[in-house]
Amino acid sequence: MASIVMKSVKFYRDIPGFYSLITRGISSSQTDKASEGWWSKLLHVRTIDPGKDSHSRLLSDVELVYELQIHDIKPDSTELYLKGYEQWVHHVHEKIKDTSLVGSWKVLVGDQDQVVHIWRYSGYAAAHKAMETYHTDTELQKLQNDRVKLIRNRENQLMLAFSYWGHPEAQKRDCNYEMRSYVLKPGTMIEWGNVWARGITFRKSHAVAGFFSQIGQLYMVHHIWGYQDLQKRKEVREEVWRQPGWDDCVAHTVPLIREMRSRWLTPNSFSPIL
Repeated sequence: MASIVMKSVKFYRDIPGFYSLITRGISSSQTDKASEGWWSKLLHVRTIDPGKDSHSRLLSDVELVYELQIHDIKPDSTELYLKGYEQWVHHVHEKIKDTSLVGSWKVLVGDQDQVVHIWRYSGYAAAHKAMETYHTDTELQKLQNDRVKLIRNRENQLMLAFSYWGHPEAQKRDCNYEMRSYVLKPGTMIEWGNVWARGITFRKSHAVAGFFSQIGQLYMVHHIWGYQDLQKRKEVREEVWRQPGWDDCVAHTVPLIREMRSRWLTPNSFSPIL
């Protein structure tokens, strides 16, 4: 464990409280086990037993299914693309039951000329029905054919929401958003969920949504946070490092990560989350 944490020093050495993280993160497993009951009682966290059910059933509490769409737009086509996508959203809401747009954002920092959309379906049957309709309805097909001419690359995932994050709802925050995406080592999703069920309590006021993938890139997690601006993001992240226990959360999750990235987002005019 110590060697794995030390290999991650180069990513975190400039973060306030990092060296406290290292000291506490290498503590013995006996100490961790002794404190588990205390943490659970204090924060009212349900401990997840990986032997009782599938990971999805243990980490997510309802049948709602989410689709993440990431589209790379031709640099001169963003406005035309967004106009067409807004029409697509309107027609989908009219034609397909149990399907709704959760949020839509442009990427300002990260992958340039990129747009992120998140849709919600009432279950896998609803997701399957919606995808069939996308490819059979004449109006939707025309809008999709017009849209793909403006796109350089596109990908999607089907996801579930972590139960301890709750489900994102339409709201006006008047802020920007950060989407942090993590590719985890296979077999570590339950451990990630256990640690973050405690870690989310440190930053609940800025938490917007948390998902884990089911189809597409597997063992992938997406956390979405809301901040007034970049300066506020800096202040919030520095403040959380001064709270006892946050360094433990990072110390236990860093070794689970194979890859990570961050996108700084601004909502599109038709996004239910603004």
